[in-house]
Amino acid sequence: MIITVASGKGGTGKTTVAVSMAFSLGSQAQILDCDVEEPNGHLFLKPKMETTEKVWATVPEIDEDKCIFCQKCSDICRFKAIAMLGETCLVFPELCHSCGGCFEVCPENAINKGQRELGTLELGRSGEIDFVHGRLRVGEAMAPPLINKVRSYVNKNKIAIIDAPPGTSCPVIAAMKEADFVLMVSEPTPFGLHDLKLGVEAIRTLNIPFGLVINRSGIGNDDIWDYARDEQIPVLMEIPFDRKIAEVYSRGGIVPEQMPEWKEPFIELYRKIQETVQK
Repeated sequence: MIITVASGKGGTGKTTVAVSMAFSLGSQAQILDCDVEEPNGHLFLKPKMETTEKVWATVPEIDEDKCIFCQKCSDICRFKAIAMLGETCLVFPELCHSCGGCFEVCPENAINKGQRELGTLELGRSGEIDFVHGRLRVGEAMAPPLINKVRSYVNKNKIAIIDAPPGTSCPVIAAMKEADFVLMVSEPTPFGLHDLKLGVEAIRTLNIPFGLVINRSGIGNDDIWDYARDEQIPVLMEIPFDRKIAEVYSRGGIVPEQMPEWKEPFIELYRKIQETVQK
């Protein structure tokens, strides 16, 4: 099963939930940190990295000795990564999405396959838990290809828990797509509710089953519960606004490891997800 843990905004406790569920499930779990711009799951699980590899994107390189400047490559590129100025062809690698369209339409085979470094992928283990994460290269704006590379290591024989980036932009969609379930994490504040609504719209567009964890329960107001009831969104877990939990997290600890009474609730959270998916 693939479970994507997401949030409409940063700071809701998404990584806390993802790491805590993975720790509670133990050897059954695999965690993939797809927040490649700022991965932080490793700060809690402290995995021993066993493999490191560079991840590259394919970009076009124009052979101007062969090019007849027909503009077919620039016409097909939706992202304006190729521009034709008279008899000069300009390539902007940082805009390229590696769709491959330019290679297909070139009648003279004048486009060679170059590479642009996206970032680094690391694989390791934290105790019994398999761990994968990506680190986007500084200055690189194209996160989805690196996220897709991280996701290619999903072990279908385990419970794959994907820690998605915050928000509702393209990187989040890349982390959600083809998941069996999306677990939204939010907080009972006006900002939390506003961004939760945006996240729910995105998930419904993808037609993926989802549920809600309300973190820091006890602050704010009841609007998020009213919204969940009105939209028929199952609230699968509530985590109280508790100083001790905050202290564990702030020290880089794992809640069910340092507060064992929380291990069973996170296992029960997975059971609820499993029941929802099997309906």
